Amino acid sequence: MIPKRTTFRYIFSVLFGLLIGSFQVGNALKAQQPGSTHQELLKSEDYIGRYGNLSNTLYRIKKERNINVVFYGGSITHNPGWRDQVMDYLQKQFPETRFNFLNAGIPSLGSLPHAFRIHHDVLSKGRADLVFLESAVNDSGNGTPPLTQRRALEGIIRQLTAHNPYTDIVMMAFVDPDKIKAYNAGQVPAEVGLHEALAKKFMLPFINLAREVRDRINAGEFTWERDFKNLHPSPFGQNIYFRSIQQLLSRAFDQSVPEKLLAHDLPKKTDPLVYAKGTYLDISKAANLKGFELISNWKPTDSAHGRAGFVNIPVLSAREPGASFTLDFTGNAIGFAVLAGPDVGIVSYTIDGKAYPEMDLYTPWSKKLHLPWYLLFADDLKLGPHQLKLTLNGTQNKSSAGTACRIAYFLLNDPAN
Repeated sequence: MIPKRTTFRYIFSVLFGLLIGSFQVGNALKAQQPGSTHQELLKSEDYIGRYGNLSNTLYRIKKERNINVVFYGGSITHNPGWRDQVMDYLQKQFPETRFNFLNAGIPSLGSLPHAFRIHHDVLSKGRADLVFLESAVNDSGNGTPPLTQRRALEGIIRQLTAHNPYTDIVMMAFVDPDKIKAYNAGQVPAEVGLHEALAKKFMLPFINLAREVRDRINAGEFTWERDFKNLHPSPFGQNIYFRSIQQLLSRAFDQSVPEKLLAHDLPKKTDPLVYAKGTYLDISKAANLKGFELISNWKPTDSAHGRAGFVNIPVLSAREPGASFTLDFTGNAIGFAVLAGPDVGIVSYTIDGKAYPEMDLYTPWSKKLHLPWYLLFADDLKLGPHQLKLTLNGTQNKSSAGTACRIAYFLLNDPAN
């Protein structure tokens, strides 16, 4: 039989050990939480390229006390998460400043759509002072060709700066599993490399969140499966993004307030065909309609749903093979934004009588969604007038239920305009 004193000591030692162990585990967990005051294995600052400053943002906030902040990207920007945290942070840091926020994120859209919708969705709304820009995840997922990405991203930067030379732009590259695989194989993901290259060229701040998440996972701070969860991050993952954005902003706001706004210079174009004048062309410009009709307030009539902003809008629509139209335009690039639902088909087209490869409108996401899908017919045309002729050729993707075509917008780049 164990003496009572020994029993008491034994129980006390066990409880004390459990308490210490619990304390140590708690500290370990806290050390992995974004925003923790405990020492992090890696520092957010190491993933920030301060190729440019945010002095105009600082001026707007501290001297004018009025600033327009735009969030421009895909679903990771559109959805609740880091964006809300940034808005909350700014308002709490500067309670006497009026912040006007614009959520211009649209799920599924990457650099190509952004370059042509920017006037409609951003510039037409007023002056943009600070813009958070991202497209790396959707450019990869949508299979956007590297050259198209470059022309589009540079076009976005140029359009923002031409509209307001004092606009500060923050470039960001978010993470997805393919980017983690690329980094683990010793490669820089093409989309991330392009974002950073353009940030350097235009002297813009850049945050490489793709590499940061990969490095933190490899360092054992957290896991993709249990913590970050998805390319649409969990609240934990959203906080990882916010922490690095906050790091960028907090250091920028510690600088001296400039005496005046400073215009951003525009360097020589990387490519003469960048979409620096990308915009929408109204579908009413189509002529010689055969089988196509203009629906003034389109909405889905099947079980597939539509994307917000692309329902109850005018649509140029046709279902039957042989339907066609012509479009006269002036510029060096032409395309369209279609609603790629379950029944879209394959189209044939010519520009100035020259036949181009047919275009399949069906996407991997079309079965359940009338997805806004942006496609270019050509982006290397000679400057001047052209004519597009489009025809439903009666063929379809093996997964499609029909041969339809529904056009929300034409896409035009006219450098002479």
